[in-house]
Amino acid sequence: MARDAIVVEELVYSYGELVAVDHISFKVGEGEILGFLGPNGAGKTTTVKMLTGQLKPKGGRAHVLGMDVARDAGRIRGEIGVCFEQTNLYEQMSALENLQLFARLFGISGFDGPALLKRVGLAGREKDRVEGYSKGMKQRLMVARALVNRPRILFLDEPTAGLDPASSEAICAIILEERARGATVFLTTHDMMEADQLSDRVAFMNGGKIVALDTPLNLKQQYGKRALKAKVRTPAGELQDRELALDTPQTPELVQKLFAGEKVVTIHSEEATLEDIFIQITGRGLKE
Repeated sequence: MARDAIVVEELVYSYGELVAVDHISFKVGEGEILGFLGPNGAGKTTTVKMLTGQLKPKGGRAHVLGMDVARDAGRIRGEIGVCFEQTNLYEQMSALENLQLFARLFGISGFDGPALLKRVGLAGREKDRVEGYSKGMKQRLMVARALVNRPRILFLDEPTAGLDPASSEAICAIILEERARGATVFLTTHDMMEADQLSDRVAFMNGGKIVALDTPLNLKQQYGKRALKAKVRTPAGELQDRELALDTPQTPELVQKLFAGEKVVTIHSEEATLEDIFIQITGRGLKE
């Protein structure tokens, strides 16, 4: 049975009068991807900073790999990898030099930098100065740096924000590879589609609180509404939309009437997205 890699109990952090993280509690199992979702300012990054030892909690407790984040921050850092949205690379150095420096800081010998750079799609650019990299290349290098010490937990804070589709896809593939290796992944994002595809469970963060925590499927079943979406052609030749609720006793009869009475051009099922459910629970969108 998988153990808990992260245990959080009534965790609190405030900036003056502003309570950024308000008594949140949750657990993340070993080898699990937890999507930590919410709009900017919801408290996601502050939570990550407490769990990675960059901020000391103002209240509550948190344990990472059995170690207290307030007392054992130094030991925790040796077991985790962290990648923030804002790049903090040494831009006058090459990508390979950035990784080699990080490996030395961790005391890692026999480190294969070129292999790791190839894994994140930077083969052939290892010796180029980072200042000449695109945003997507820098973000992939940040992910590579987070993997130098083969972390047991990978903290990724908005790792694909603002990236082109190819770079986003590369980073998502690495996240799944790390989970397959047995690593735990704590993924903060406001990209609900990405979280739906990657996460074993998702937590909705809003106003410093966790307002929902479950698997994407369970959240959709609890809050979502499945429907059949059809396009029909009218006698005048126009295309019109039709929508039928999918999970009611009347659904079979309504579908039969649709096909009997109208010229159906296309039809498909549609379920609520995580963003739809987030808006339903919180009353606000992710971009607010």
